[in-house]
Amino acid sequence: MTETLPSPATTPGRPARLPLLDVMRGVAILGTLMTNVWIFTSPGAEWAVLTSGQGELSFGSFPAAAESTMRLLANGKFLSLLTILFGVGLAIQHSAAARRGEPWPGRYRWRALFLFAEGTLHFLLVFAWDVLMGYAVTALFVAWLLTRTPVARRRVMRWAAGLHLTLIGLLTAALPADGSQGGESVSREVVDLYAHGGYLEQVRFRLDNAPAFRIEPLLTFFLLVFLFLLGVRLFRAGAFGSDATGRRIRARLLAWGLGLGLPLSVALSLAGQDLFLLDRYVAGPLMALGYIGLIGALVDRVRRPGPLLIGLTGVGRTALSGYVLQNVVCVIVSYGIGLGLAHRLGESWRPWWVMGLWAVVCAVLMAGSTLWLRRFRTGPLESVQKWALRH
Repeated sequence: MTETLPSPATTPGRPARLPLLDVMRGVAILGTLMTNVWIFTSPGAEWAVLTSGQGELSFGSFPAAAESTMRLLANGKFLSLLTILFGVGLAIQHSAAARRGEPWPGRYRWRALFLFAEGTLHFLLVFAWDVLMGYAVTALFVAWLLTRTPVARRRVMRWAAGLHLTLIGLLTAALPADGSQGGESVSREVVDLYAHGGYLEQVRFRLDNAPAFRIEPLLTFFLLVFLFLLGVRLFRAGAFGSDATGRRIRARLLAWGLGLGLPLSVALSLAGQDLFLLDRYVAGPLMALGYIGLIGALVDRVRRPGPLLIGLTGVGRTALSGYVLQNVVCVIVSYGIGLGLAHRLGESWRPWWVMGLWAVVCAVLMAGSTLWLRRFRTGPLESVQKWALRH
């Protein structure tokens, strides 16, 4: 018996969900873990990103090539995809408010503030490199921009892109000069904190070093604004529809995004850590557009969705819950407060156990979200959010 995608819920006067968007959200959520899983399993975990970067890519052996390929395909790409899709979600919320005749931003302000609170808790209690806080602040600004004219939004997009490229270019030029980009080992105290320290000690460490851990949303604010607005434009242009217009737009995104982004990302990655920022924050967004086209092309060719597509759809419909849960699972598996596998297995089992952890977490999320949605309309955290905003 062939499985089919769950039918999207509809109500009178409300358009059906776009199935492709749910699949893309699922891919984006699981794709961000392709980057984060290496953070959880490295000595020094979250702090290692600031001291030793994310390591040099190497293709000198099969294990090294496997790890490098996975990291190259993920670094900044799926995070940019998730950011674009968050802008799409904002456009959908704006359209829904317009249909209901409600003022804008109106109640959406509370939604964004609640997301900021969720992100703050996630940052303190689970993962220092949380993205929700930055998304919430950006969403408030872009929500206001949706009340401006299309000309004004296009002007903001150009300025945001220009400022972002200028900032990343200056940082790339400055970091090698002061020697702060990579090459520095993580202190033994920090390694021991994640390998053997208590949970409250780790929470206190994040709080004490909050300015350093929160540097990414500040550095990428202009990029976030640009990608949010790009998501709005793509949605309104029909890029995610199942008609000829959607397929035509996605074909262009595939050709330009991967045609330019993939060679650029490979070149920047092979150039070493000095160009890490350019790969993550310039090539990454470009490849994310290619991923939109690629995912769309693959989904368009599916006639009888199987477990993989159904699972990705489930993760996409429970995206917030999946994002938090995958990080919680990795904390429990990797840190000393749980199984402590990052310390127990060390370098001798890398990269295979790390890649296996990613695959297992993906399978758990896909299966769990599919089963959950058989009984409930939304994910656990999504339900909490809706309940809180109603009271």
